[in-house]
Amino acid sequence: MSILYVSPHPDAFPSLRALIAARYGEAGEGPGWGGAHPRVCLQPPPASRTPFPPPRLPALEQGPGGLWVWGATAVAQLLWPAGLGGPGGSRAAVLVQQWVSYADTELIPAACGATLPALGLRSSAQDPQAALGALGRALSPLEEWLRLHTYLAGEAPTLADLAAVTALLLPFRYVLDPSARRIWGNVTRWFITCVQQPEFRAVLGEVVLFSGTRPASQQPGPEVSAPTKTAAQLKKEAKKREKLEKFQQKQKIQQQQPPPGEQKKPKPEKREKRDPGVITYDLPTPPGEKKDVSGTMPDSYSPQYVEAAWYPWWERQGFFKPEYGRSSVSAPNPRGTFMMCIPPPNVTGSLHLGHALTNAIQDSLTRWHRMRGETTLWNPGCDHAGIATQVVVEKKLWREQGLSRHQLGREAFLREVWKWKEEKGDRIYHQLKKLGSSLDWDRACFTMDPKLSATVIEAFVRLHEEGVIYRSTRLVNWSCTLNSAISDIEVDKKELTGRTLLSVPGYKEKVEFGVLVSFAYKVQGSDSDEEVVVATTRIETMLGDVAIAVHPEDPRYQHLKGKSVVHPFVSRSLPVIFDDFVDMEFGTGAVKITPAHDQNDYEVGQRHGLEAVSIMDARGALVNVPPPFLGLPRFEARKAVLAALKERGLFRGVEDNPMVVPLCNRSKDVVEPLLRPQWYVRCGEMAQAASAAVTRGDLRILPEAHQRTWHAWMDNIRDWCISRQLWWGHRIPAYFVTVSDPAVPPEDPDGRYWVSGRTEAEAREKAAKEFGVSHKISLQQDEDVLDTWFSSGLFPFSILGWPNQSEDLSVFYPGTLLETGHDILFFWVARMVMLGLKLTGKLPFKEVYLHAIVRDAHGRKMSKSLGNVIDPDVIHGVSLQGLHNQLVNSNLDPSEMEKAKEGQKADFPAGIPECGTDALRFGLCAYTSQGRDINLDVNRILGYRHFCNKLWNATKFALRGLGKGFVPSATSEPGGRESLADRWIRSRLTEAVRLSNQGFQAYDFPAVTTAQYSFWLYELCDVYLECLKPVLNGVDQVAAESARQTLYTCLDVGLRLLSPFMPFVTEELFQRLPRRTPQAPSLCVTSYPEPSECSWKDPEAEAAFELALSITRAVRSLRADYNLTRIRPDCFLEVADEATGALASAVSGYVQTLASAGIVAVLALGASAPQGCAVALASDRCSVHLQLQGLVDPARELGKLQAKRDEAQRQAQRLQERRAASSYSVKVPLKVQEADEAKLQQTEAELRKVEEAIALFQKML
Repeated sequence: MSILYVSPHPDAFPSLRALIAARYGEAGEGPGWGGAHPRVCLQPPPASRTPFPPPRLPALEQGPGGLWVWGATAVAQLLWPAGLGGPGGSRAAVLVQQWVSYADTELIPAACGATLPALGLRSSAQDPQAALGALGRALSPLEEWLRLHTYLAGEAPTLADLAAVTALLLPFRYVLDPSARRIWGNVTRWFITCVQQPEFRAVLGEVVLFSGTRPASQQPGPEVSAPTKTAAQLKKEAKKREKLEKFQQKQKIQQQQPPPGEQKKPKPEKREKRDPGVITYDLPTPPGEKKDVSGTMPDSYSPQYVEAAWYPWWERQGFFKPEYGRSSVSAPNPRGTFMMCIPPPNVTGSLHLGHALTNAIQDSLTRWHRMRGETTLWNPGCDHAGIATQVVVEKKLWREQGLSRHQLGREAFLREVWKWKEEKGDRIYHQLKKLGSSLDWDRACFTMDPKLSATVIEAFVRLHEEGVIYRSTRLVNWSCTLNSAISDIEVDKKELTGRTLLSVPGYKEKVEFGVLVSFAYKVQGSDSDEEVVVATTRIETMLGDVAIAVHPEDPRYQHLKGKSVVHPFVSRSLPVIFDDFVDMEFGTGAVKITPAHDQNDYEVGQRHGLEAVSIMDARGALVNVPPPFLGLPRFEARKAVLAALKERGLFRGVEDNPMVVPLCNRSKDVVEPLLRPQWYVRCGEMAQAASAAVTRGDLRILPEAHQRTWHAWMDNIRDWCISRQLWWGHRIPAYFVTVSDPAVPPEDPDGRYWVSGRTEAEAREKAAKEFGVSHKISLQQDEDVLDTWFSSGLFPFSILGWPNQSEDLSVFYPGTLLETGHDILFFWVARMVMLGLKLTGKLPFKEVYLHAIVRDAHGRKMSKSLGNVIDPDVIHGVSLQGLHNQLVNSNLDPSEMEKAKEGQKADFPAGIPECGTDALRFGLCAYTSQGRDINLDVNRILGYRHFCNKLWNATKFALRGLGKGFVPSATSEPGGRESLADRWIRSRLTEAVRLSNQGFQAYDFPAVTTAQYSFWLYELCDVYLECLKPVLNGVDQVAAESARQTLYTCLDVGLRLLSPFMPFVTEELFQRLPRRTPQAPSLCVTSYPEPSECSWKDPEAEAAFELALSITRAVRSLRADYNLTRIRPDCFLEVADEATGALASAVSGYVQTLASAGIVAVLALGASAPQGCAVALASDRCSVHLQLQGLVDPARELGKLQAKRDEAQRQAQRLQERRAASSYSVKVPLKVQEADEAKLQQTEAELRKVEEAIALFQKML
């Protein structure tokens, strides 16, 4: 047994790090070192068990007499499950190791330095502000990295997060007050996210953040002592104190002895940067009029300012209509046609981030196709949402008037629904407009509109006449609360591990689930009182049992062939039947058969000709059973049956049983399988046609991984139940025929006594023809309505007026693309394909692109009860209280309200800051990796708001640089006098254009967003604009004009590239640019950049500039190493050949600008660099020598480097000793060995670098 020795103190963060790692090992594949989970011991190991002085805690003893490992880093790495830290040697593993090293060397010293004095555990001689400043410097890289990342390495916590979180436990508990946490918002969000993980909570419990005062309960115990410092650390601290004392003495002298002569004027105090707050657009602009952009640009980007007024203008100008710019939609267009219909959102709903993702993707595609010049239609619509809408209005009716729908009556109730729809139903359209969705609103459709209702009736009648739609009594998913059948997608499956009490609507007490009850049936005519024991999770259904089934090969029951058992409560005997569906190994091998209340039993009953006895009515009360069970609600009957079995001595036991309970996602009722007469669609032949279309390639499904799911569903499809026992929806156009003629046989409710018709008159005519009578017929229309998915399945052609021919139908059907979430591939996409092929003979679209499902940052499904559903309205920001208010205004059950509020408080303790529509859209598309669900961190979206600010400032700078009199050249082609930087940025722009078009064509949205983000941020802003500053301020007007033309081209093309993702900010900036020639009035109808337009690829310029950037990176790295932040050191370049020398000379000016260097000189071949230079490699052909002589204190630097060398040597020695152990290669997993090897190589590389630096400074002494 391995033993993990840890400190019992609650603030001993190294031990906590090991304990959390152990928890992950238990939850994952086991500890990374391959052994069993260790036993935890809350004390140091006894000296008698260790062959050396007791190691520092935590320590891990791998079995009696086995290998000892100590120290938080090593122990945590061994206990962490294999693979979660990233595969050894891979980029992920290197990233994890880098952050672990950063936590150990930077975060822990800074955290302890800031916290321990505050707790009175270390001398306060050190300035507390200096300690907090050191902590701030250590947090800065974390804050920047976490701006665009949920975790430090990957999409789930790794060893990196564990090391950093535990390092920061003390500051978050005792130092970082609410104002400090607001400054480090990304770090705080990440810290809270991590400590909320189950493995962290199991060890840490509830982490209470510092509120500004420390209660006594949070004071550390007396047994804690500061960690023992090495000699190098003590020496370093002494030097720091000495330096601080000298500085303080100097300040004191200066205050006492002012310089002679005239007093210097005191420097004006720095004006504190003020938060400009929310900048709004206040110029009076009537809705639909163009926004006034003639004024000065605000100092910074503000979403509310930028997004104002543009959408109404776009809409009024007709930019979103396919007719824009052409005589009619049917006019020939060599560019082609693009048509896509929106997945119609529910009229009851409001948009959440799942909808926002759908619409961000669809709108970016639509805008891209429109800007390419195609005849483009994105058709909006809204679904009537039968069950959801009826439930909402029923609740409203009861709350406001105390009436049920039955008391009101069908017609009056439907008037109430329509009234609600007119008042509330357009909210979702307003939200879509806020998102910038470029839909043709003149073509907006509601599935209950007359045009779409006519399509539904026509489709039903045609399919019924062909026998594709038929009526039958079968088992359906039944909601007793809704008193209706429901579809599979409306059933949530709640997994139980054992006995669980659940709340069920209509029952005061909770109902028991997750148990298996065993009871006995006595064999009929047996002299020995023989019995057959069966078991069930729904004991009340035994009242509907009609047989006992056993396996044909089960030897235990062969003697019961032809025999029956006696039902104890109902006067019928149950035959023993033999069927190979029975699992002989489960329970007793005997199964009760209840055909009317279980799908498997129903199929067994069909095979053996068994009667199906229904024992429940539509509301779940028992029928067709004897007293005392008659009339009991189903779960009251459950208790009564159990008591009666016990009374008769037939009860045999109860045990926990893992099971899945089906719940109606609308009413939260337990779904009951019931036999009910319903309308069905025969799906077999239609499914074969849909499957064949994908096999032939006529229909493409992307990502292709979903094609396997498609074929599996089509091959195993069942007939589709399309009737619902509701009032709101398309009433089924079928009529029950009653004939007052004795010559006509008795009625058959499932057969020929039903006729369909577009009108009642047509149905009557059909009935008269069917029965050969005309005056003795009465008709009664079916009370039921059609499943909402039936009308949704017709949506691609119902919105175009089918079956009536129209210009829109001929041009836009079939459509081009269907884009939606993969979770409704079967429920909606498959049904559209089947019905489209059947009714129109054509596929409804040529391609299907399925995006991932949006989950929260923890990987959980968006759920109101978890409090993690985010309304896109928060693009303008929302406080924590505002999030709580959204819950209050929702339909959430009050019992779940507090849980949801706690979830919001944990995820968004300070609310959600404003990010803006453009940042939201861009971020969602950047997240959309094919085939993967999206764990969306809202704080990462905020990072793209900073990107918008970068666009804003870059354009503002560019407009100043262009000047008021700037006139763009007639074309974007280069003039022939471009500098190397001009040629390079044009080449990079060409690549961004190529990748953007290529990505859109392949639905690879991250590739598009990455290309555009990289061009704007890393190439245009970080490099080219910096290179431009000396050119624009210089005397060479030819070079300046050439640079201005190139800069304008970059802005013009770059904004057009971004427009599909960021329509508002790009329109705002585009309208402020001068125009090259008379162009389209809006960016959204301007041409999209294509490779044929931007063909400026220049490998020579890119190679030269890559050298410049490599040199720049090397210089910056050296400056950072030696803290030369405010000095411009000289730089000498040592090259391997003349060609590299010529190239380096050509880019030396750019290096000087980008690296903030002094002189940048290329050394002659074979010449040596001046004494006192630090060296770094820029490439295999060029080395950088940075002059340090006179800029740094060699003795001081030597002390630092020697301490660093000592620590690196100790670390390397520990690793070498660990790897040299005899059992290492056998006991330690391969992945851990690879990680050790990578860490050793990294440590040895650091040692070599330190040795070189030591040699350099020794020469300078």
